[in-house]
Amino acid sequence: MTTPAPASLGYRMPAEWHPHDRTWMAFPTTNPTFDTPENLHTGREAWAAVANTIVRYEPVTLVVNTGETAEARKYVSEQVEIVERPLDDAWMRDIGPSFLIDGKGGLAATDWIFNGWGAQGWARWDNDQHIAEHITELTGVRRFASRLINEGGGIHVDGEGTVLVTDTVQLGEGRNSDWTREEVEAELHAFLGTTKAIWLPRGLTRDYDEFGTRGHIDIVASFVRPGVVVAHVQPDPAHPDHAVCQELVAILRASTDARGRALEVLELPAPTVLLDEDGEPVDYSYINHYVANGAVVLCAFDDPRDQEAAAILAEAYPGRTVELVDAREIFSNGGGIHCITQQQPKV
Repeated sequence: MTTPAPASLGYRMPAEWHPHDRTWMAFPTTNPTFDTPENLHTGREAWAAVANTIVRYEPVTLVVNTGETAEARKYVSEQVEIVERPLDDAWMRDIGPSFLIDGKGGLAATDWIFNGWGAQGWARWDNDQHIAEHITELTGVRRFASRLINEGGGIHVDGEGTVLVTDTVQLGEGRNSDWTREEVEAELHAFLGTTKAIWLPRGLTRDYDEFGTRGHIDIVASFVRPGVVVAHVQPDPAHPDHAVCQELVAILRASTDARGRALEVLELPAPTVLLDEDGEPVDYSYINHYVANGAVVLCAFDDPRDQEAAAILAEAYPGRTVELVDAREIFSNGGGIHCITQQQPKV
């Protein structure tokens, strides 16, 4: 007997600004990302800064590797709940479930197939592929297992039927290269409760380096309310993302959502810094923020544009406090604040 898809039972993934019951995070442990004691310590400090900020607004549950609770407690507030499960890495957006609601008090979750961002050679996922299932067990919610290789950072929904995706994630080598676009859309809609997918051809340049995700949407564009998207723009022609962003913004401006609205696009300029300490182009992005109850937790880069981004998002999310948290250490390890958080909506 075929298990029904969640959408057929009335479930959908709400927008990130929907009220939360809690935030889920994972705590860095020794692995190819945090490969020295110094890297592990600075990574833990950065992850903890995010957890300690969010917990002032809503509950936070931190998944830590087996036997590492005492070590994690040195970094995070007593208000942060800790649970132990075997972990490989610390990117909860990608390894955690996508929570769903049915509008009638029901909570469920989609569990995508996680394979280390397309079975990348450096990645480890023996444990992380089970984290979404562990979380559904901890929350006691119904789990719907999708056949799609996907990560939470590869999708962004408006809660009203629209999902943003990229070609290079959903159809890329190592993920679903043998699927058609129509097959991917059908699976996304069945497991998110969406009806319209807006496809962007790619992500930011740096995201295609050895340790990149190969095009996650959540550093490129995100909904801030139905019909309105914030999009990353790189004003400096010297940066390779300058032309990339022009193309992506043009596609978004020409798009309509599930309800037929032409998208309004708010441009969010990249930080002024162009290169990292190794001389490589950065993919620093204010798009990679997290919307919590009463707050927007925004990546900061000790950059002149931090305050400009904070002002734009304060206007986009009225009634929420914008909390700037230094994200340079998180980005140096391959992601941002959105990448290390996963919301559990209230029902």
